[in-house]
This record gives sequence, C-alpha cells and structure tokens, in this order.
Amino acid sequence: MDSSTEDLPVIVLGAGPIGLACAAELRGRDQSVLVLEQSDRVAENVHQWAHVRMFSPWEELVSAAGVKQLRAQWKPPKASIYPTGQQWVSQYLDPLGQALADWIRFDRRVVGVSRLDRDLLVESGRAEQPFVIHALRPDGVIERALARAVVDTTGTWQRPSPLGSEGYPVAGEIDHADRIVHSMPDPADPCWAGQKVAVLGSGASALTSLVALTRQGENAASSVVWAVRRGSIDQALGGGENDELPARAALGDKVRRAISDGRITVITRFRAAAVHPEAEDTVALVSSDGDTIEGLNRIVCATGFRPDHSFLSEVRLDLDRQLEAPAGIAADIDPNWHSCGSVPAHGYRSLEQPDAGLFIAGIKSYGRAPSSLAMTGFEQVRSIAAYLAGDIQAAQSVQLDLPETGVCGGTGDFDAEPEVCCNGSEGRISR
Repeated sequence: MDSSTEDLPVIVLGAGPIGLACAAELRGRDQSVLVLEQSDRVAENVHQWAHVRMFSPWEELVSAAGVKQLRAQWKPPKASIYPTGQQWVSQYLDPLGQALADWIRFDRRVVGVSRLDRDLLVESGRAEQPFVIHALRPDGVIERALARAVVDTTGTWQRPSPLGSEGYPVAGEIDHADRIVHSMPDPADPCWAGQKVAVLGSGASALTSLVALTRQGENAASSVVWAVRRGSIDQALGGGENDELPARAALGDKVRRAISDGRITVITRFRAAAVHPEAEDTVALVSSDGDTIEGLNRIVCATGFRPDHSFLSEVRLDLDRQLEAPAGIAADIDPNWHSCGSVPAHGYRSLEQPDAGLFIAGIKSYGRAPSSLAMTGFEQVRSIAAYLAGDIQAAQSVQLDLPETGVCGGTGDFDAEPEVCCNGSEGRISR
C-alpha cells in the first residue's frame, strides 16, 4: 500500500469478542484503529444467548491483549469457572468495550467495502489505494471511512441456516416463521411451558436447547422431539469421559439421561421437507421420506449459521466454494475430516485476501464449518495485528493448544448440520 495511507486506521468490523480482541491487540502495538459496530453496544450477538452457560472456562475466554487493556481497573474472574454469556459480557466484554470506547463507533452497519475509486473489476493502481468502508447510520446516511487495512470479525449469528437439508427454506418455513426459533430457549421463559417442541440439529446449540426444554420446572415443555439428519446420535452426544471439555461432556450426559427418562423422543435420518399448518394453531413438520411430527407449537432450528459476504462484493476474495471460508484455511477446518481440536494454528497469511490488507477472522473465517473457538480467534487477530504493526516474526509465530474430541469431532462421514460449536458468535458455548 502507498505510504500516503500509512496514517489511516485499521478498521475492524464488529465489536464482538474477536473484534474487541483485535482492537486491543492493535492498540497494544500503538496502531491506529477504528471499530465499526452495527448495534448500540458491544457483543450484541452474545447478548442473544446470555442465559447459556459456556463450556469454556474463563481462562479460555479472555485475550492477553484484552487483559492488558483492562489491567488498571479489572479484577479477573477465577480461571476455572465456566461463565454464562451474560457473565462473559458483564465481567469482561463490557469493561473491555469501555476501555476501548474511544476507538469504537456504534450504530454503523457496514454495507460495503471497496478500494478507493476502484470497483471489483479495476486493476490499475488497485493495490496503492486505501480501503473505503461504507456504513449506514440510523438516520439513513451512508458514512464513508478510509482504512489502510480491514479486519472482518462480523461473525455469522445474523444468518442462521434454514430447516432444509439442501440449504434452502422448506415449503411453509417462511409462512410459519413465527413458529420457528433460531436461538436457544431460555428455561426461565414461560413461553415454553406446556409446549410441544421439535429440535432440529445435532450440534452444541441443539444439545443446549434440549437440556433447557426438559429442565424440571414450571416452564418445561410438555413434549420434546429431537430430529437429526444423521443415522445415530452417538457422536452428537460428545466424548463422554474422554472429552477434554468436561462441561461439554456433561451436556451430552444430561441429554442422554433425558432420553433415557423418556423426556426426549429421538428421530434419526429426518430431513425436513415441509412445515404444514394444523388445527388448534399448531404445525406439522414433514420429512423428505414422508415421516411427520405432528402437533408442534414451536420448532427450534439449530442447523447452524453461515457468513454474509454481501458487503464484500467489491473487494477480491479467495473463498473455498464449499465452506465459504478463506481458502488458506479451508482444508484444515473441513468438518468432514477435522474436529475443533485438530485444526492447526493459523495466522495472518492464511486469512489475508487477494486485496492485500483485508482479513477475515473469528467465526466468520470458518464460513459454514462448525467448531470455531474463541482461542482460535484470539490467536488469529494477534497474528494479524503483529503483521500490520510490522512485527513479522511475531505474526508468523502462531501457537494454539485446543481441546480434542466431543461434538466437534470429524468422522470422515459428515452428514450433519453445521453448528457454532462451542463459543457463541465467536467463542465456545454449550448452545
């Protein structure tokens, strides 16, 4: 990039856990940074599952750079405790957001990223031009900001996958969207009391939803059906005593007990094909084989999430066609062959796009693949920040020790819905 752009900030898209970690890394290296967040608060996506207890302990949910930003006014939680999403926000992410407040601009929804005066087609002088970020303000005005580099940490939470196993909504899904929930039920919410609910999915989100719906109490559902595309639920239930994430193993054990007690009915090889209306204000869920789950009040669709690249249409991307992840890491994160613990550490070189200076990090870097961990995102942005600060040695020295086995496990015979394994929009959560 031309030397005239060196004084421009690095613009980070998204003030979630990884976006904040990236800003902390850059500030720790005295780099100019600006974070653009579409909501009016940090960690907006985490707020959506605030009631969920994570199956990562605190020691895996804070970045070293973030802790340095907080050192003067922050008391770290006990490292071995497993927080809820709300605790993650209130005890770490909110304070970190406050420490970085001077470099965060809220209520800015990014609608476009480009090179200055260059669309996708133009090659001449492209590499010398700064990036331009087009952000929509609440008043309808499009605001433009120049950047020397861009780090996209917007996550995938805003784009849940549909019920259909072909990647598209099934017949009746849009018409009956009011019956379909893409977030994990809160067991404290009375809206679930006495309801017949079907849960679709075989990942951590599905397991957490099953536990919430069958938890004893006045808000428990009256009937819960777990429908999975796989021929077996064994892998979905985790690694048991061999699982390196004890809280994840405990989650699987709770679901096993609920099945054994008759609180959950399991249907395997169920691929949704249609949602049909019924009398008494209920719907039926029909499979492609004609199997029907009748009398449903609600459907929890825990079939994963996918990235949004629409606002990157005028920059040059190198994405894997299958995963929609950066091509540089696609082979290493393919859930057909890898678990969350078998993914090797990777840094800036694997995440940078053909438009040099543009990086995709955090759970969005995994595209449609499950199993992204907060620790992975923290290491990604540490490497990116080091590279942008000119510390190539630190940028190339990527190290990560991830837990193995459990619901994130690859089998080589993958026929499951992608899930956000483990950490919410950008971390490991039991959801």
